[in-house]
Amino acid sequence: MNEEPEQVRAAIAGELRLMDPEVRASRERAAELLDAEFVEVGAHGRRYTYEQALGGLPDRPGAVRNGPRYEPYGMTGVVLAPGLVQLTFEARLGDRRSRHSSLWRRRDEESGWRMYYHQATLVPPDVARDDPPSR
Repeated sequence: MNEEPEQVRAAIAGELRLMDPEVRASRERAAELLDAEFVEVGAHGRRYTYEQALGGLPDRPGAVRNGPRYEPYGMTGVVLAPGLVQLTFEARLGDRRSRHSSLWRRRDEESGWRMYYHQATLVPPDVARDDPPSR
């Protein structure tokens, strides 16, 4: 049996949970999804460690139940190695559009899938949604 689609589905499920305002507003719930070695490079270039991300997540966009929510689209994943999945997608949050890449890893059965690395890049308003990368 090919475990690749199952691993990608598990990473996507985790990514979607991290976009849920109730998860973003709860340090405990978010901690279940972030690897202890987690690092993020935010859309404006700021670097966040595990502690910084958990501490600031409730105050970041998308953490209010009745506020704007992340609307992901085009999410795809690939297994880079056993227990390591890369996801890429675009998302909208209100008028802001961004491109994302994240690495999800699974060290063992007990810890489950956790986000190890995340990078977001803002997309300028004049860039079309389906623009291919320029070469």
